[in-house]
Amino acid sequence: MDNTKAFLRATYKQKRLAISSKERLKLDDLLLLQFQQIDFSGIHSLLTYWPMAAMGEPNTHLFSGYLRHMIPGLTIAYPRTTGTEDMEAVIIDEDTVYDTNKWGITEPRGEQIVPASEIDLVFAPLLIFDQRGYRVGYGKGYYDRFLSNCTNAAIIGFSYFEPIREITDTHEFDLPLTIGITPDKLYEF
Repeated sequence: MDNTKAFLRATYKQKRLAISSKERLKLDDLLLLQFQQIDFSGIHSLLTYWPMAAMGEPNTHLFSGYLRHMIPGLTIAYPRTTGTEDMEAVIIDEDTVYDTNKWGITEPRGEQIVPASEIDLVFAPLLIFDQRGYRVGYGKGYYDRFLSNCTNAAIIGFSYFEPIREITDTHEFDLPLTIGITPDKLYEF
């Protein structure tokens, strides 16, 4: 089987979109149950993302909502792409206004930025991850560039599918997850 990022990206986009809405709700609940097994002591800031329904992404609002409940005063940020090939972490609150960018990604308008080095926890979007913790994202590289500056952050990825054995074309700049979560298991790397 071809385990290159391009092949896996195309394959798992289709597999994820084939999951029914009803099944996705069940899988999201199972992901949340796995997520709740993690010790979040010492976490003060989270970079999450708005799930793209059209891509069948796991409902990250469930996970950030759980953390908001469990960690009073948690700083929550969402990514926003800049005019370059980078992104920044914009702090959000209940009054934040959002826009949709050219890729269909929901981004906050806010002006308060949290430096990458001050983020404790990152939810990284992915299509699939492997048994070493490397992930296949959407291929733009925004997260890998940003994560290289998140020197103190745990990186969590959520997948409806169990990890594959290996992504064959990882690069030296790819950063592995700290934890991969599937409906059935937590994987620590």
